[in-house]
Amino acid sequence: MEKNACPAKTDGPSVTQGCPKLAELQQKNNSANEYIYMDYNATTPMESEVMQTITEAMQEAWGNPSSSYAPGRNAKVLIDWARETIAQMVGGHPEDIIFTSGGTEANNLVIHTVVKYFWNHQRHLAPKDGRVDLGGIVQVLPHIITSNVEHDSVHLVVENLVKEGKAKATFLPVSKVTGCIQVDDVIAAIGPSTCLISIMLANNETGVLMPIAEMCRRVKIVNHQRGKQTPKILLHTDAAQALGKLQVDVQDLGVDYLTVVGHKFYGPRIGALYVRGPSTSSPVYAMFIGGGQERKFRPGTENTPMIAGLGKAAELVVKKLEIYASHMKEVRDYLEVCLLTVFGKEKLHFNSHFQGSDCLPNTCNVSILGPNLQGRNVLLHCQRLLASVGAACHSENVNRPSHVLLNSGIPYEVAENAIRLSVGRATSKEDVDTIVEELKLAVKEIKLCAAQT
Repeated sequence: MEKNACPAKTDGPSVTQGCPKLAELQQKNNSANEYIYMDYNATTPMESEVMQTITEAMQEAWGNPSSSYAPGRNAKVLIDWARETIAQMVGGHPEDIIFTSGGTEANNLVIHTVVKYFWNHQRHLAPKDGRVDLGGIVQVLPHIITSNVEHDSVHLVVENLVKEGKAKATFLPVSKVTGCIQVDDVIAAIGPSTCLISIMLANNETGVLMPIAEMCRRVKIVNHQRGKQTPKILLHTDAAQALGKLQVDVQDLGVDYLTVVGHKFYGPRIGALYVRGPSTSSPVYAMFIGGGQERKFRPGTENTPMIAGLGKAAELVVKKLEIYASHMKEVRDYLEVCLLTVFGKEKLHFNSHFQGSDCLPNTCNVSILGPNLQGRNVLLHCQRLLASVGAACHSENVNRPSHVLLNSGIPYEVAENAIRLSVGRATSKEDVDTIVEELKLAVKEIKLCAAQT
């Protein structure tokens, strides 16, 4: 890839030719200095090999994958290949992979599935104990356990089900010492109607890794002890931030469902859902009604080029994960050393450092301490650094610190100064030197302005 992450140029007419507004923005961007992108937890540019695979699929596999003629057969071959490479990336089987439009759909599909699974289980029991409310009988609702630092595509879906009276939920707080969920708390929260536990594999803001394998092991013991009157507890993890940065293996984790998000590991903006034995070991109920694509779990004509691109991105992870992770950790560690050297330990708080917890190799969430040094203010004074103060999906909450940081025990006045710096495969130490110097100048400028008012 080109130096730190402007997407590679391609031959042919510019994309801006068809969009005057984009062309205007591009002209402004070209007049500025070269940007240094450090927001890889928000999204990543597609690798050149991924773009090439997508382009070739558009040219050679444009047919409907359900068709019998050559372009259709080519499309089906590509889809089957992508399914195999994604399965290899997560340690599953090809038949366990269901393609979706992205991580949000995959997470919604899991929650939709488990609620329907619960009610099907209840209907099976209804003639015996009347658990389904058919006329005044007390209704038993499905119970979902999750954490208070989840992505909105889990948190808000569960919250909405609760508001509509369709489910009960427990939003477990993470430890303010470790920043991660406590397995004992998960086990203690389990009740007779618990049917889903959904905990992310790695947090998108702090980078903290959750103890998913231990949680799954202990929940499976509980499942073995539950009688037929209670539903099986199904286990889901959103692995959006972990894939491409860490080794992820569903066999080691023990989950029933795992969410895959392409644009987090240099792939296109589609996703997939791993399901352990769809409709055999683990239930899947389609949210859409339509054709027979994806074995009727996700109807709709397949987006062959993007699926092929997702497969290529997964293939690169399988082949080069160790190189990627090692480089990102080296650069991230160098970034933290440079920040400490420039600002001093007493003027910094690393919001991604929690006692006893492991962290993503690329994530540095840091607060530069002091008045007027809110993260957004500091970034506004940076000319080249492209970074964020938290999750992109919360960017509309401009005047509030991240709820993830607050829920993780970071004090308000520290959380409001947070800047999330996430490095990528092409981030260099020279990039780090540049942005640390820019942060230093930004802080100096803010303090000077404050002194003059």
